Amino acid sequence: MTADNSTTSAKSIQPSARLVFTDPVMLAAFGFGSGLAPKAPGTFGTLVGIPFFLLMQDLSLLHFSLLTTAFFAIGCWFCGYAANKLGVHDHGGIVWDEIVGFLITMLPVYFIEPQAAWMNEWTILAMAFLAFRFFDIIKPAPIKWADARLPGGFGIMFDDLLAGVYAAGALALAMLYL
Repeated sequence: MTADNSTTSAKSIQPSARLVFTDPVMLAAFGFGSGLAPKAPGTFGTLVGIPFFLLMQDLSLLHFSLLTTAFFAIGCWFCGYAANKLGVHDHGGIVWDEIVGFLITMLPVYFIEPQAAWMNEWTILAMAFLAFRFFDIIKPAPIKWADARLPGGFGIMFDDLLAGVYAAGALALAMLYL
């Protein structure tokens, strides 16, 4: 199957809410239902990353990093399981990778105090959200390569890890220089 055919298949298969809500792994992989959005499921999945961050923001950098790493590792399994169950690699509704990618994007808040007084928590969250969505959608190198070539749950997760790293860099620059 070519990449074009798998993309077409991914868009044509719409899992039922029953399938997602009755299987705990599918529920997690589909971002607790956000991946069922008929349009822009990745955007809705990224929105689920915001409450995750808000719940984790008081953790130390070490604990935040360890928990995010654990979410990445378990996400490889969640996403691989969902892809196998649907028979489609990286189905658009699988959004656990967006949640973890957003958490990676938020790492600069542990290192950088915003330079501008107008940069409050909600502004930073909005900038992080937009930066992550930008890099996740545009997929500059090597994100596009990873997205197209890495198999299984790890492949689904890894391109969003890279998008999170790019977005974290953009967020850090914004926090330092805006």
